[in-house]
Amino acid sequence: MTQTHASTDNPAATLVIGGNGKTGRRVAQKLRVQGRPVRIGSRTGAPAFDWNVPGTWGPALEGIDRVYVTYHPDLGFPGAAEQVGAFSEAAVAAGAGRLVLLSGRGEEAARRAEERLKASGADWTVVRASWFNQNFDEDFFLEPVRAGEIALPTADAAEAFVDTDDIADVVVAALTDDRHIGRTYELSGPRLISFADVAAELSKATGREIAYVPVSDAEYRAVLRENGLPQEFADLFRQILDGRNAHLVHGVEEVLGRQPKDFADYAREAAASGVWEV
Repeated sequence: MTQTHASTDNPAATLVIGGNGKTGRRVAQKLRVQGRPVRIGSRTGAPAFDWNVPGTWGPALEGIDRVYVTYHPDLGFPGAAEQVGAFSEAAVAAGAGRLVLLSGRGEEAARRAEERLKASGADWTVVRASWFNQNFDEDFFLEPVRAGEIALPTADAAEAFVDTDDIADVVVAALTDDRHIGRTYELSGPRLISFADVAAELSKATGREIAYVPVSDAEYRAVLRENGLPQEFADLFRQILDGRNAHLVHGVEEVLGRQPKDFADYAREAAASGVWEV
C-alpha cells in the first residue's frame, strides 16, 4: 500500500452512515467545508440506507470510495458484528476501500465488529469513543435534564465524557489522511467526572438545579420497559460503567495535536443555545 496524504484536487466521495446523527452530522459538515462530496447513509437518504435491508447497501455505495461506519443502536447489540462484517465486505467489493469505524471504549462485544471490519480487506481505522457530551442535549438524557433529574444505575462511577466535535475531527482526519490507516484510536475528554459531577456542571451552566438520582438496575430496567427502550441499554450501563473506562486516553491529542473539550465548556455552550430551557 502506498502511503499518500489526501488532497482536495480530486476529492473522494464519502458515505457517512448515520449522517443525521450526533457524530455523522458533524463529520458530513466538516467534510463539505473541505470541499469533499458527501452522501448521507440513512433510511431517509437518497438512495436510502438501512442496516437491516442489505439490498439498500449497493445503491448507497455506488460511486463511493470511503465510508464512515456507525451502527445503530450499538455495536454491542446482538447481530451487529455480522452486519458490520457483511457490509464491510460489500463496501470493499464495490470499491469503497477506506473504512473508518466508530466503536466504543470498553465494549468487548464491539471488538467482534471491529475484527469483522478489519477482515474485509479494507484500509481501516477504528475510533473508540467514551460517552458523548451530547447525550445530554441531543439524545436520551435531554428530557431528564429539562425535567431537572437524571436517574441512572451508575452510583459513583466516573466517565471521561468526550465531545462529538472532537470525535468528528478525528474521524475526518482518519478519512482523509493515509497516516491513520491501520490505527486504533481511543478518545476521551480531559478529565474523569461522575454523574453527580455532571449534574453539578449542568446546574451551574443552566442556573437551575439539576439533580442526579442513583437508582437500582431493576428500577432502571423498569423505566426502559415503560418507555419502550431496549433492555440492552441497562446491560451497557453495567458493563461500561464498572470502572473499566475510569482512566483517560489521549487519541484526540495524538490525532489532532490539541486538548479535547472539557464537559464544563460543552455545558456552557449547550446552555447558551437554549436547548435546556423549560
